[in-house]
Amino acid sequence: MSKLDAREDVLEWASEEFSIKYISPVDGKAHRYFPDFYVKFKTTDGSTKIFVIEIKPHKQVEEPKKRTRVTRQYINEVTTYAINQAKWKAAKEFCKDNGFEFQIMTEHHLGII
Repeated sequence: MSKLDAREDVLEWASEEFSIKYISPVDGKAHRYFPDFYVKFKTTDGSTKIFVIEIKPHKQVEEPKKRTRVTRQYINEVTTYAINQAKWKAAKEFCKDNGFEFQIMTEHHLGII
């Protein structure tokens, strides 16, 4: 967050400022998803661009590899992945409808690893 504050091209940003409705593949019900960040940038040509950013561990971005044993941990990984996919699909549609750009970032993008 301090990196966003330090950038002159960042006009405004917020954390978990709004929600996006999505249907959970687990229970088939509507839920609310709060993306991690909303960031409004000033581009080099003077226009503005808005990003909706989600930050997740890299392991939650990739589909879990099939295993021979179905453990509780594996079921949790598959469930988390499915829910994240539903959230991100809704977020992409929301962003497309509003002229925003959706981006998922992991520890690799942030230079943590």
